[in-house]
Amino acid sequence: MITTCDIDLRLPSLNDYIRICRGNRYEAANIKRELEAAISVFLRPLPRFERPVRICFVWIESDKRRDLDNIAFAKKFILDALVKMGKLADDDRRHVKGFEDRFEYGKRAKVVLYITDDDRPGGDTDRTIS
Repeated sequence: MITTCDIDLRLPSLNDYIRICRGNRYEAANIKRELEAAISVFLRPLPRFERPVRICFVWIESDKRRDLDNIAFAKKFILDALVKMGKLADDDRRHVKGFEDRFEYGKRAKVVLYITDDDRPGGDTDRTIS
């Protein structure tokens, strides 16, 4: 089953967050707490996921100014908010089997989540390469 959630926010990039951390580490903790609270508003309707999940993050940006890897960093805030709200038991490898990032452009920045219960046999993504 696929569950969808829109987060109608422009989340900070990694560069934004580093700039805040370098300025004042206490401010960075405040920003993280405020972001998780803001994200939680959009996550409220989601069910609790009992099985491992895979998450596709669709990052919709209003322009092409920010690097893709810096944008995708914000998944940390989303995953932490999912755990804090009890939607996921944890964001470790047993509970989040994988994720994918896609990037699109629109009038307003937002993030769309596609969360899939990973109930497939052999759905484990960990492989040992020798």
